[in-house]
Amino acid sequence: MTSLEQEFISKIEKHKGIIFKISKMYMTEKDDRNDLFQEITYQLWKAYPSFRGESEFSTWLYRIALNTAIIFLRTEKRRSFIANEDFSNQIIAQEEYNDAKEEKLSEMYTAIHLLNPIDKAFIFYYLEDFSGKQIAQEMGISEGNVRVKMNRAKNKLKDILSQNKK
Repeated sequence: MTSLEQEFISKIEKHKGIIFKISKMYMTEKDDRNDLFQEITYQLWKAYPSFRGESEFSTWLYRIALNTAIIFLRTEKRRSFIANEDFSNQIIAQEEYNDAKEEKLSEMYTAIHLLNPIDKAFIFYYLEDFSGKQIAQEMGISEGNVRVKMNRAKNKLKDILSQNKK
């Protein structure tokens, strides 16, 4: 294994929770979540040689992971990085989460699945405690526009959650 591969795997292991959360937000079925997790990891691996360290690794990861999830959802393109011989021996373990412990989160994720892909991204950034300025930079829009779109996304989510409780 090269030092680049070791470095990449180490960073992914440290931040795999982000990839798991995004996969769970965009896909309802476990197999689809696993496929998206792998697709995000694959896209990160492809892009990793171009990572220049001008931003935090996690910031770079968020951007690629969200873009990959949106594209994956839109095209329903299924591809596995495991087929790549250079990377096939390096499997990044996914943590299994106990669904019983996550009942409230499950309700939230169910509601999130009903949002459009862009609103999902706003909710993800909100849940990850990104500031308006950080979200504006990530999404390429003004902070004012972030506030408007964030409020709309949160209101849509609240409406869905309240309808599901009836």
